[in-house]
Amino acid sequence: MAAEADGGVSVMRHTLATASDIGQCPGVEGIPGDYAGGVTPLHDTAVRGFASDNYSGIHPDVLAAIVSANEGHQVAYGEDVYTARLQELFTGLLGDGVEAYPVFNGTGANVVGLQSMLPRWGAVISASTAHINVDEGGAPERVGGIKLLTVPTDDGKLTPELVDREAWGWGDEHRAQPLVVSITQSTELGTLYTVDEIRALAEHAHARGMRLHMDGARISNAAAALDLPLRAFTRDAGVDVLSFGGTKNGAMIGEAIVVLDPAASTGLTYLRKLDMQLSSKMRFVSAQLVALLEDDLWLRNARHSNAMAQRLRAGVEAGLADGSIRGVEFTQPTQANGVFATLPEGVADRLRESFRFYDWDEARREVRWMCSFDTTEADIDAFLAAIARETTR
Repeated sequence: MAAEADGGVSVMRHTLATASDIGQCPGVEGIPGDYAGGVTPLHDTAVRGFASDNYSGIHPDVLAAIVSANEGHQVAYGEDVYTARLQELFTGLLGDGVEAYPVFNGTGANVVGLQSMLPRWGAVISASTAHINVDEGGAPERVGGIKLLTVPTDDGKLTPELVDREAWGWGDEHRAQPLVVSITQSTELGTLYTVDEIRALAEHAHARGMRLHMDGARISNAAAALDLPLRAFTRDAGVDVLSFGGTKNGAMIGEAIVVLDPAASTGLTYLRKLDMQLSSKMRFVSAQLVALLEDDLWLRNARHSNAMAQRLRAGVEAGLADGSIRGVEFTQPTQANGVFATLPEGVADRLRESFRFYDWDEARREVRWMCSFDTTEADIDAFLAAIARETTR
């Protein structure tokens, strides 16, 4: 680490370890320098799956960043140079005045961020498919004390007209007050909001005294697919608070709440601790996000996972066209790193003997196939071969 003069300001520069440095731990008593080489994995490292981008490991550059951050001492609870650097990077991406708060996970980012946007009587309008509604164990309600007002939607996306189904009752003391609209980008169904769609939602919400929150667990995939700067479809489109995801895109543990409009959020410093999302050794969370954001690793990872999803869909479409695959029907457009489809009876269970993935809607035999930053073309081709075999037997 070295201090360099930059326009009269002392700026900390960090030299990250390379992937080949991982496992070297010199100077630590009782731990040999190449200690990682003596560890035997407990899992079969050849097994691949399409269940979730959380199944993937840590990107080597992110792992190297953790190793680099491990040297020496740094001030705890976020007063470290890595967290300061992360703030600089988000400022560069999103503009002056934004505030970044690293947290452990996506549920924590959503719950804490939404809490900071609401009074005790406030409610959040979301799609019924939203992660905050169906995949966070009731945390927004039970931990955050937040009433969710959900709206059914076929593609996971809200519109101003759909928002208006629940945007009413202000001043009625008998009803939780709708004060935030929360959208997910990319959505839980793998679809994308355009800039114009987000702007329309923001303007609609703001005109009614509500704020706009974005769950960005897969925001990197959205940025890669839209081929737009992050700011273009977040801050400039009217988003007030953002959950920025890292874990699904190569990090080990780490997301960030990013406040785009400080007037939309209060008390985050205290809420993060109250909700058990304040890391004492925050440098290790921040270092991962720094590694992703510097040199656009976050975009490169996302472009790759998106490309693998496109390869998977194209392969199934080609198989349907030539008859080598039968009975598969897509249920959503493939716009990010997920493929949604229905399968013939019994096929999903037979495929899962070799490749794990989840049922999305078991009643209609709909499944979800997710691709990751480390999904390879060989993985896709092997899966396509299995789909062809099991749908034609």
